[in-house]
Amino acid sequence: MFAVLKTGGKQYKVQAGDVLRVEKLAAIAGDKIQFNEILMVGGDSVTVGSPLVAGAAVQAEVIDQIKGEKTIHYVKRRRKHSSQRTKGHRQHLTLVRVTDILASGAEKSGVAAATGTADARRASHEAPGAKAAEAPAKPKRAAKAAAAQE
Repeated sequence: MFAVLKTGGKQYKVQAGDVLRVEKLAAIAGDKIQFNEILMVGGDSVTVGSPLVAGAAVQAEVIDQIKGEKTIHYVKRRRKHSSQRTKGHRQHLTLVRVTDILASGAEKSGVAAATGTADARRASHEAPGAKAAEAPAKPKRAAKAAAAQE
């Protein structure tokens, strides 16, 4: 059985036991996560979603948080008195091992959904119970205010 899942703006064709390097997810090593954006599930019969397959999921275990290989960005401008610039970048990635492919019943599995770090920050910020923590009162300012009232 195989599935095509979407995460981090990319699509991956996976089977049970595959190891993937995906864009960084908000999970730590050893966590069990579930990808819910499944575009296609195949096996004995092929199910193609429009755009997603309802109730399908891919469960995986996080192996590690890693960095990708370094990419070098080099710019040299001609006729600018040897103007040049070099930048390096290493992309943050999450290494996951696919454990199971569910064709249906993903809602009842009880496994946390895989979210990217930006999605996790956005969800915690927009959560109804998450209000900004108020800064503690400054003691000197409180003492001055109490003295002014006397």
